[in-house]
Amino acid sequence: MILLYTGLGKGKTCACVGQALRALGHNFKVAFAQFIKRPGQAGEQVLLARLLGERFRVQGLGFVREADLAAHRACAKDLVVWALAQLPDLEMLILDEICYALHYKLLTKDEVLNLIHKAQSSNCHVICSGRFAQPWLINLADLVTNFDSPKHPLKMGQKALPGIEF
Repeated sequence: MILLYTGLGKGKTCACVGQALRALGHNFKVAFAQFIKRPGQAGEQVLLARLLGERFRVQGLGFVREADLAAHRACAKDLVVWALAQLPDLEMLILDEICYALHYKLLTKDEVLNLIHKAQSSNCHVICSGRFAQPWLINLADLVTNFDSPKHPLKMGQKALPGIEF
């Protein structure tokens, strides 16, 4: 299956982490790739590194800025190469924030489709997440969850909190 977690609301990465835990509980071989985010940026990275070891990879520079697009693209492409190398032995591949990578044109539709199709041919479930999911990805997915956030403390000026936001 292809699962997609998208929308402007909070919780997409948390859903990916929960899906990884559920699959691990069934002894699935899981790989988890985080696009855009920097290593050491988010609390889930510590736990995922412990649980997944070499099957967890963070490959990003943080916030995407126009001046750094080439470096961001290089990171995203490297992460796709890493993910492809994991496939022969996987039952679940999680591509956290890949929708951002597509939105900012760090990856092309063809690069992502190639990865998804190779995963499918290996009988591997694929989970994609991030804001700004493109219509072709929504159509391709078997399950789409759109996260909404009608109320959020950040909108009222509260700073991001460790353990809640990152």
